[in-house]
Amino acid sequence: MASSTFVDEAEIHVSSGAGGSGCVSFRREKFEPRGGPDGGDGGRGGDVVLIATRNESTLLTFRARRRFEARNGGPGSGGRRTGADAETIEILVPVGTMVYEQAEGPEPELLADLSEDGQRFVAAQGGRGGKGNAHFKTSRRQAPGFAQEGEPGAARDLQLSLKLLADVGLIGFPNAGKSTLIRALSAARPRVASYPFTTLVPSLGVVEVGDRRLVVADIPGLIEGASEGAGLGDRFLRHVERTRVLVHVLDLGAMLLEGRDPHADYRVLRKELGLYRPELLERREIVLLNKTDLVAADDPRGHEIDALEKELAADGRQVLRASGATGQGTRELAIALVQALDEAEREQEAQGTA
Repeated sequence: MASSTFVDEAEIHVSSGAGGSGCVSFRREKFEPRGGPDGGDGGRGGDVVLIATRNESTLLTFRARRRFEARNGGPGSGGRRTGADAETIEILVPVGTMVYEQAEGPEPELLADLSEDGQRFVAAQGGRGGKGNAHFKTSRRQAPGFAQEGEPGAARDLQLSLKLLADVGLIGFPNAGKSTLIRALSAARPRVASYPFTTLVPSLGVVEVGDRRLVVADIPGLIEGASEGAGLGDRFLRHVERTRVLVHVLDLGAMLLEGRDPHADYRVLRKELGLYRPELLERREIVLLNKTDLVAADDPRGHEIDALEKELAADGRQVLRASGATGQGTRELAIALVQALDEAEREQEAQGTA
C-alpha cells in the first residue's frame, strides 16, 4: 500500500519585525556643544507576505521550513538619519491556497483566499519605526531627552489549505481509471498503479478543444464515508468545491469482472458530495462509463452496459462511454465538457443578473 504523501495542508508560524527605535541626539557644533535635537526615526520592521504563484503546485515546501521571521528595522541616528527598513519576507504558495488563523475554537478564521496568480496577502505586518527626539521639540521643551521606541512586530500561527483551481473534476471510486482518463484527455502524465489511493496528489490536465482550453482535475479516489474523513476523503473533497462541472467516472471493469453495481457507486458518490457540501449536488454533471475497451462489439455482456446506460439516463443525466486506455470516446467527452462549461457559465451569468 502506498504511504500518504498528500500535502495540501500546512501549518506555519510567521512573525514580522519590530520597528527600530528613534534616536536621542543633539547637534554638535563648534560654538553650540549641545545644539537642537536631531535624532532620526527608526526604520520599519519587515513584513511577512504570502504570494500566490502558478509555479508551485503543493504545500510540500512547508514540511522542511515552518517558521518565517522578518528582521527588525534599524535604529535612527543623529543628523535626522532614519534607520534602515527591514526586508520583506515573501513566501510563495500555490494558487488556490486558503489562509486561516489557527484558533482554539472549532472553526479557524479565514484570512485570505489566494485564488489568483500574483495575489498578495500580508500575513504579518512589520512595526513602524519610533520617532527620534527631533519630533518632540516644542517652544517649552527645546532639548527633549527622549525618543519613541519602535512598534513591536506581529506573530501568528497560520494554517494553509490548498484547493485546486479547475474547471472540471473527475470523481470516482479508487481504480475507476481517472488517472488513465486524464492522461488520454490531456498532456498530463500521472502515475498509474492498481491499488486503492494510488493517486495521493490530485493531477491537473489541460484539455484543448479548438480554441478552448480547460483545466481538468483528477480528484483522488473516494470511498463511502469520505465526507467524514474516511480514506482522507474530506481532504480530497475540498478540491471539488472550485470545479464547475463534475464527471462521475464509473468503472465498467468492476461491473463485468467483479459484479459491482456502478449505479450503486454513483449513488454513494452523490451521497458523499451532498453530506460534504449540499450545493455540490447542484453542479452540472456528466456520468461516464469508463473502460469500454473491456467489452468487444460482439460481447454478450454489452446488453448489461446498455441497460445501465438507460437506467442512469432515465433521470435526465448525460451519460457517455469512453476508454482512457485506448482513447475511445475521449474526444466526445472533451466536447461535452466544453458544452457543459458553457451552460454553467450562462447559468451563472443569468443568476448574477436576476
